[in-house]
Order: sequence, then structure tokens, then C-alpha cells
Amino acid sequence: MKQLAFDGRFIKPNHPDGISRFSLGLISELAKLTRLKVVVCDPKVAEKLPDNTDIIWARKPTSALEILTALQLNSHGIDVLFSPMQTTSGFGRKFKLVLTLHDLIYYRHRTPPREFNALVRLIWWLYHLSFIPQRMVLNGADSVVTVSETTKKQMMKHRLTNRPIDVVYNAADRPQTVPERDNSSARYLVYMGSFIGYKNVEALVRGMAYLPQHTLVCLSRISDQRKTELTALANQIGANVQFENGVSEDEYHQWLLRAQALVTASSDEGFGIPVIEAMERGTPAVVSNLEIFHEVGGDAAMFFNPSDPKTFARQIEALGESQSWLTVSGKSKVQAAKFSWETSAKKLFELLNRV
Repeated sequence: MKQLAFDGRFIKPNHPDGISRFSLGLISELAKLTRLKVVVCDPKVAEKLPDNTDIIWARKPTSALEILTALQLNSHGIDVLFSPMQTTSGFGRKFKLVLTLHDLIYYRHRTPPREFNALVRLIWWLYHLSFIPQRMVLNGADSVVTVSETTKKQMMKHRLTNRPIDVVYNAADRPQTVPERDNSSARYLVYMGSFIGYKNVEALVRGMAYLPQHTLVCLSRISDQRKTELTALANQIGANVQFENGVSEDEYHQWLLRAQALVTASSDEGFGIPVIEAMERGTPAVVSNLEIFHEVGGDAAMFFNPSDPKTFARQIEALGESQSWLTVSGKSKVQAAKFSWETSAKKLFELLNRV
């Protein structure tokens, strides 16, 4: 069996993002299948790793010396390195390399992540002006992973790589128990996500004007400017909107159990982890009519046209009938069960051993 390694340097231990959850979920399950080596640069990340892992210390992935990282790793007996990103350097490597491209959103929305320093943000922006740098990076690997069939189709459309592309689905941590309930009479609709433009939160607010008995509860952290903008819109049209400005994991899960539905009006999306997190708990997902949401939500999700707020309101009103809510809730649990870290890790394990 090959010696497998996982690049865990992209994990944010204090405020886990999508890449962090993807990494930790896969590492946890891969460690049950093999003695896994994990590349880390933060002691706090090392503390989160399962027992059946060996740690390899390396520089940060944003280091100016990142291009030399593979030379550092060559001495650790690695046969295959899997990276949950596409930015792990393979220069001078003596091992197989599998890179991940999660989605193509940043080619359509080129604003760099705020946590990067000015230089990295500039490089990041320039990188996404053309597909050429991406093709060079991905073709430098032995194989490529993405997290959905939707993104795989987009990658093939733009000819991003001549390497094999495998889909290793994203997933979410499963709750230990889900209480039986009927939330058809609940009047809370929850939104979990950022407030940047393509998330289209304004469409949700406009839809709330047709649901005067309901309250839209926005759970994520929000800037004062965006809160002021959305509050002004809500007041103008008579919509009930509540801002929690950040909640803990436990609070988030409790809101999902209290809500009539989880809602999102995104005009673009990479995957939609909150959709799975809601459906796992039997909470219906009312989402915009995107291809990726059809892939993730299947026939359990309820879709609407984000440019027509009345279609959003009609889907919510349909959940006000007890049998309708219970039916959608049951279908949601079945659909969510298709996405698990165990299943994804097994597929990744097979890929890494054949590459």
C-alpha cells in the first residue's frame, strides 16, 4: 500500500471555512483506512488531527518559498500527496501529486479573499484573469479532484486540464440524533452564508415582503455597511429580517431545528454545504434554481426563481401544510445521506492508491 499524505496547511483551526471542513472530514476518515501523513504549519491544526496520523511540518502555503515545498517533502517517504487546493507546489517532487479545484466562482467574481495580504491579493486577482495559469497548475499534477459533477462539467468545458478529473463529493458532519418534529407552523427562515453580491441576499429580503408572518434570520457575521443596506431595504418593503451577526456551531444547528426552512437565493454557488447541513436535520431547503443546487438537493430541495420574489414566497407557503412539510423533511434526510465523509474518503483512498 502506498504511503499517502494530505496537505493540511489550508485548515483554519479557529474559524473553519469550507476548505477546512473538507480537509478535516476527509482526514478523519482516511486515517481509519491507512496510516496517514499530514502536512501542517500550525500547532493548533496538529491538535485537531486523529491519532492515526503522522505530522510533517512545513512552511505556510502563502510563503514566498512555497515553490520549494515539494523539495522539503521528498525526504519524508511520501508516495502520493493530496492537496485540498490547487496551490500546493509540485516543483522538484519525487511523489505523485493530486490537486483539488472546488469551483470556478472566482473566475466569475474576481474579488480576492480579504484575509490575504495586499501582494497575495494582487497575485490572486491576476491569476484569475485567464484560465491559462490554472491549466498550467493543474496539468502539473498527476490527477485532479473536484467536489461536484457540476464543477467537473465546467472544468471540461473550459479545458482546464488534460489530467483525469475525479469527483470526491463535499459533505457535512452528521448529527448524532435528529428529533422528530413538525415545523410546518414555524415562522423562522434561516440563511447561513456570506453577504457578498452573488449571494443575492436582497432577493430573500424582497421575498419576505410576501411573508409578513415570517422572519428571515441571517446567522452569519455581517459588516455594518451591509447590515444597514439590507435593513433599509427590509424597512422599505415591510420585511421582517433578524441579524444574529455570527453564531456558534451549536447555535447554528439549533436554528436549523427551529426553522421552517433553510433558504438561499444565490446567483452562483460552489457547492452549498448549508443545504446538506439543513437536510441532514430534516429541515427543508428552499433554494435558487441553480444547477449545483439541483445536484446537491436532488428532488428533496424546493426551487424558486430568485428574480421573482413571489415564487420564493409560494414555496414557503407550501411548507405551511403539515403533510407537505413532513414529506419534504423525510426526502431531505434521504438526499443528505448520499453525501458523507466516509463515502468520499473511500473514493479518494482508491484514487490515491491507483494514481
